[in-house]
Amino acid sequence: MTAAESAANGRTTPSSNGDWRLFRGDGEPRAVAFPPAPPWRRLHPEGPDDPQASRPRPYLIDPDDADIVNAALHLRRPLLVTGHPGTGKSSLAHAIAHELALGRVLHWPVNSRSTLQDALYHYDAIGRLREANLRRDTDGSEPGIGQYVRLGPLGSALLAVDRPKVLLIDELDKGDVDLPNDLLTVFEEGQFEIPELSRLPEEHSTVHVQTDNLSEATPVVRGRVRCREFPVVVITSNGEREFPPAFLRRCIRLDLPEPDEERLRDIVAAHLGHEALDGIDDLLEEFLGRRAPGELATDQLLNAVFLRKGGIDLDAGRLLDAVLHQLGGAV
Repeated sequence: MTAAESAANGRTTPSSNGDWRLFRGDGEPRAVAFPPAPPWRRLHPEGPDDPQASRPRPYLIDPDDADIVNAALHLRRPLLVTGHPGTGKSSLAHAIAHELALGRVLHWPVNSRSTLQDALYHYDAIGRLREANLRRDTDGSEPGIGQYVRLGPLGSALLAVDRPKVLLIDELDKGDVDLPNDLLTVFEEGQFEIPELSRLPEEHSTVHVQTDNLSEATPVVRGRVRCREFPVVVITSNGEREFPPAFLRRCIRLDLPEPDEERLRDIVAAHLGHEALDGIDDLLEEFLGRRAPGELATDQLLNAVFLRKGGIDLDAGRLLDAVLHQLGGAV
């Protein structure tokens, strides 16, 4: 069996001496063969352009929850997805993009320093000035401004295209308290202005700028980016902050529940194959017994099943506690 086949079947391969331990902590260097990664951790097996690399993990969703997604698609409204860690909030955006053939997901991970400007575009004025000085000393030509303007994930999602882009705004509740309100105008109007381009003379009214996809450039006329089809916007939140009513009014809300035992079995089968369900009743029972709301994530169960199916004794030492560790509280 090849490494790829082993990974697809959710099996690990032990090192050459028959022991699954790669690291021993004895200070002795040794050459070991790394086992295939779990299917959900095979990032770029044959390079970034390999279609296998961008294939999303299997996604299971209740019909009622899928109907809420469809309502957001029909209404052209952002989908605000809440739920405990590990319930599949971020993965939903990739599942939508894959199923509707909408291409690569544009990703904006939000943190406490994120601003609307970051997501719309970036103008590298210092880089342009430096390049202009270098050229002045050589051929005297001025660099085009479009080389120094790059649309961010939100700006790229608002381009005038026939089919909508999918934009994932991840963990918006981690951002500044004013960030949701800053998004309101963009969500309502589906457009924004790049002042550095709108101030250019008429003969430079059309400028080709870079997009969030480094391989693309797109024309912007008079500094105005305006979408034809409102993007599919998936916003995730872990509930760390309440959003203002004006923002919530413009969203369709979806709260993803934690999967029950039957759904957990379906998830394991989808990721590791139906044969992976054999002999894991004790792991399921242990997982459900430890899980309080928000304290364990589904992928922790997948990790445990993957190791068990590779012949690794999870009951040895503190291994099971390390795999099924609580997510809440101090570390």
